[in-house]
Amino acid sequence: MSDTPYDDHFVSWFRAVTPYINAFRGKTFVIAFGGKAIASEFIKTLAYDVNLLVSLGIRLVLVHGARPQIEEELREKNIESKYHRGYRVTDADTLDCVLDAVGSVYLEIEAMLSQGLPNTPMANSRIRVIGGNFITGQPIGVLDGIDMHYAGKVRKVDSEGINAQLGLGNIVLLNCEGPSPTGEIFNLQMEEVAEAIASSLKADKLVYLTDSRGVTDKAGELLDAMTADEASQLLRDADWLTTDIIRYLPCAVRASRAGVGRVHVIGFAQDGALLRELFTHDGVGTVVTRESLENIREAKPDDIAALIALIEPMEQEGILVHRPRELLEREIEQFSIMLHDGIIVGCAALYQHSAEEAELACLAVNPDHREWGYGEQLMERIFRRAKKAGIKRLFVLTTRTEHWFVERGFKLGTVDDLPAAKKEMYNYQRRSKVLFKTL
Repeated sequence: MSDTPYDDHFVSWFRAVTPYINAFRGKTFVIAFGGKAIASEFIKTLAYDVNLLVSLGIRLVLVHGARPQIEEELREKNIESKYHRGYRVTDADTLDCVLDAVGSVYLEIEAMLSQGLPNTPMANSRIRVIGGNFITGQPIGVLDGIDMHYAGKVRKVDSEGINAQLGLGNIVLLNCEGPSPTGEIFNLQMEEVAEAIASSLKADKLVYLTDSRGVTDKAGELLDAMTADEASQLLRDADWLTTDIIRYLPCAVRASRAGVGRVHVIGFAQDGALLRELFTHDGVGTVVTRESLENIREAKPDDIAALIALIEPMEQEGILVHRPRELLEREIEQFSIMLHDGIIVGCAALYQHSAEEAELACLAVNPDHREWGYGEQLMERIFRRAKKAGIKRLFVLTTRTEHWFVERGFKLGTVDDLPAAKKEMYNYQRRSKVLFKTL
């Protein structure tokens, strides 16, 4: 087959997702979706995407709701649907409708995940779907004088049992019913079940599939990332948010604070949204984290392989001077790195040449992440390290980014202005520009 632009796009895309594949293998994800998602046209492709995640070695817990299906059951039996504080008032007759609807939906999802039709992404798949009494429920009781009957909350999660099934490579599929030690069954909220499971397992990710593309601001613009504190603040006055978001976002905040790595809020009405959210830098929804997604820290020996993968393409282009692995191993403590969602996307190094003079070197950012200002953040990190070490002047050598440094306060100098040792090592064939900045 001859090379085509499509081939190039596929290869570059496949290489771009490789860090995520490596990072996610063996991790635990909880994916929660309500009855609206199940009734949508995208439920079949969601099953395909779940199959793909399992094939990549991701440990999956699926939690489903059935609110519209329950409403349909109630309408057919002429039973009034009642809510209080967002919870369904669940008397005995209502509970019968809940059990019928939830059971039907559970079997539908199980059938979707069991298909192995030729010429589909499920071909030759062997997904084992396991349910069970992993959730124990308890009654809400009486709220504001209203008896909630069989409406309940999560009492306990059997995380040991769930982990045992995940360790066998099984998908754990759970619904919004919670039996109690007394043998009663309580109607739980799907979003709270997912929150409790993710928190108990200390899951790496909790994903809510909603009727909205994610959390938006008042102008309708998508908020691609929020800390738990920012999300909590938003909820105090956010009458523009959809019903799903108002229900799910408090759970996302609590889960983040309880130790869940990332909570993603994305729309189900977009084919492939789950994969795009998980395997691309920009994503398609909102991610809620306890702390900011961006993290700068000093490099460690374990980072060397990822550091080489970052700078090697720029060395091949001649943008950076080649640094052999042995050199990086000796000098790794000189580097600071920028991570986004746990992936190294940028680096910079500080080399001290005298008591008051040092070099800013190997400032590099992955091309797909340059619009986020990571280069400037890394430079500021080096400035702080240099000032702490008592450095008065920084210099940098560059062949391509002279103007970028000038715009940030560096001034053009000459080779003769370099420290003696660095001057002796200057590569006249590269003809790098020499720039200085007084701190």
